[in-house]
Amino acid sequence: MTSPTSASSPQLWNVPNILTMLRIVLVPFFIWSFLADSSQHGVLRWIAFILFAVAIYTDQLDGAIARKRNLITDFGKIADPIADKLLTGSALVLLSVLGELPWWITVLILVREWGITALRFVVIRYGVMPASQGGKLKTVLQTVGILLYLFPLTPGTPVLSAIAFWIMVLALAVTVLTGLDYVVKAVRLRASALRGQ
Repeated sequence: MTSPTSASSPQLWNVPNILTMLRIVLVPFFIWSFLADSSQHGVLRWIAFILFAVAIYTDQLDGAIARKRNLITDFGKIADPIADKLLTGSALVLLSVLGELPWWITVLILVREWGITALRFVVIRYGVMPASQGGKLKTVLQTVGILLYLFPLTPGTPVLSAIAFWIMVLALAVTVLTGLDYVVKAVRLRASALRGQ
């Protein structure tokens, strides 16, 4: 017999979690098409651009569905940011490898992103840290910046290149600031849990 608690709890295999898993599956296809283009900015670059756009859209979609249908799970809270890091992280690294995005931007963003992801796992015994509003703004800025960089016409268009660069600089600033905020929240979460023991 199913207990009332388990009956009302969202299941692991729900639509938002499946969309999160789909985003992870799309990452290798994005990487392959981006690298196979070899900086020619041709059909494969368009495919990489579209794959990234579709994958990042699933992030918005799974969150909206989870909130609307009350399907938020601890798995989703952890897997969703990891899927985002894999997608955006691979895009940032590939853009830097091809010389289109400065390495210092990529390195600083990745150190913050994976550092906070690791921090989430460290404090998960005390509770789950959901994404903040600042974190969501960071994601939007990173997404817009990456999409502009991935857009096949950007490298040959000075105006688009400049816009993409400064959006990424702004994204970096918000990324660092929200990272510091998460560290403060993690410390408070741990302290609060220890006081309650």
